[in-house]
Amino acid sequence: MRAISCEQPGVLRLVERPAPARGADEVLIRIRRVGVCGTDLHIFGGNQPYLSYPRVMGHELAGTVEEAPAGSGLAAGDVVFVVPYISCGTCHACRRGRENCCMRIAVLGVHRDGGMAEHLSVPARFVHKAEGISLDQAAMIEFLAIGAHAVRRAAPGPDDRVLVVGAGPIGLAAAIFAGLAGAAVTLLDTREDRLALARAHLPVAATVTVGEGDRERLSALTNGDFFDVVFDATGNAAAMERGFSFVGHGGTYVLVSIVASEIRFSDPEFHKRETTLLGSRNATREDFEHVLAAMRDGRIPDAALRTHRLAFAEVPERFPELLDPARGVVKAMIELP
Repeated sequence: MRAISCEQPGVLRLVERPAPARGADEVLIRIRRVGVCGTDLHIFGGNQPYLSYPRVMGHELAGTVEEAPAGSGLAAGDVVFVVPYISCGTCHACRRGRENCCMRIAVLGVHRDGGMAEHLSVPARFVHKAEGISLDQAAMIEFLAIGAHAVRRAAPGPDDRVLVVGAGPIGLAAAIFAGLAGAAVTLLDTREDRLALARAHLPVAATVTVGEGDRERLSALTNGDFFDVVFDATGNAAAMERGFSFVGHGGTYVLVSIVASEIRFSDPEFHKRETTLLGSRNATREDFEHVLAAMRDGRIPDAALRTHRLAFAEVPERFPELLDPARGVVKAMIELP
């Protein structure tokens, strides 16, 4: 089979590999769509801390079943999506139903080879039918589920004012699901093109561009109270530290992004506001199902988020384009025949 291997930072190659042999409890999938996410861009750029090279990237996956074990509920030809967080099922976190933060987690495309390949064999419990949606939509469930999980962690409601900092795909996902929960959502980012997309297609009440006067604008939007819930989806340590100051008294701060550094905050301010600080990692089956249901109901503007498309064979040559802000990439989709 063909696969795309990131041999080292900045180097992608189309390679031939043996097709995977399906294990007894595994589903053999013909990969049809791969969404490109920030993790893939970081791997290509050489700044993903949990990875060794070479690596086949890709964890936003949709395809069709070629072989499935008896009793799995899956059959050849089924359109499926993949939950890419291969959890052990036995550690303390897994036993408590928190498989998204499994102590021995292996994420496809990061800790083990992923889905930028023609075939992939995955344990059956991580493969689910994508009935009622397209292949493109199925490949978008994973990143949307990360935003949905973060929102579920914070549980904002109709009386809450929410700020999402960072208008990349994960931040947009958080904004979508906070809006669907009834909250008044403000989006803060450096890029006006992404804020314009949000104003046009997402349930946001306001957008603010990072720069001089942005704090005053955020204050004015909330009558000086700031926000009941703040989500950080920037992947930038300075922005994560600054975000504490946008949380109102009695509010909640959710760190969705991760950086390989320490995050500092003012302890007096933290206690004065009785801030709730939450980490949000990956997503659970419940979040994937929530996204799937919202897609079937037409509540996700997925077509607007799919801004670029690449054929599988042209990925090694064109992948660097996806890092160029001038191209306006939100979600790029790799298509396999």
